[in-house]
Amino acid sequence: MRGSGVAMQMKDRSKGSGSLVSQVGESLRQAILSGQYSAGDKLPSEHELTETHSVSRTVVREAVAALRSDGLVEVRQGAGIFVLGADPALSARKVDKARVASDLEVLEIRTPVEIEAAGLAALRRSPAQEEAIFECHRKILQCIESDQSIRDADLELHAAIAEATNNPLFRQFLESQGSAIIPQSRLVPESRTAEQTAYRKLIHKEHEAIVVAISDRDDQAARNAMRDHLVGSQARYRNLLRDLRSFTS
Repeated sequence: MRGSGVAMQMKDRSKGSGSLVSQVGESLRQAILSGQYSAGDKLPSEHELTETHSVSRTVVREAVAALRSDGLVEVRQGAGIFVLGADPALSARKVDKARVASDLEVLEIRTPVEIEAAGLAALRRSPAQEEAIFECHRKILQCIESDQSIRDADLELHAAIAEATNNPLFRQFLESQGSAIIPQSRLVPESRTAEQTAYRKLIHKEHEAIVVAISDRDDQAARNAMRDHLVGSQARYRNLLRDLRSFTS
């Protein structure tokens, strides 16, 4: 048993124990916030959690400690880990301010580049490229209708617009940023389904104005629509960052 414990700790170090703590903690947090565990419920034992997540006891203890600091659980000596409740404000507290700030920085860099890309795409796109843009736009709607994340489809749409400029540097710019090009911080928690759907529909509507302008070969309208979309996104993330600072002050 001792040998297996040492092996588990070595496995933790090879993966990065900090990231494992975050993964286990976030998994438990979402289970609580989604209602899988209600106030007063007992969480699986430390041993069960180590088995379920294939991590060491140290990782589980640190993850539970993080949940305790957020007031989500309490540890009763000899009895186990119990859920205290799921305060909706806690989900806002756990949004990483550094990540939100980083998302905002990326949006600021994207804005002038993608405004020009939209205008050039309107002037230069081929019929095949126009259809590719429409197909990406349809995928976003399908994701919304099936209650799935639109993040990947969103990225595909912006990449298709960059491709339609027929200047490879626009596409290379997006690819150089990788998945970070699309903000990762959630403006609306996944648990608030109606608000999440409304937010996704807003993004889809903003995209629609861009897509239609490109289809109409109206370069000025395409630039204006992309500006409205990305400047609007900046405003939304600035408001989130402001709220987080107020919450933790």
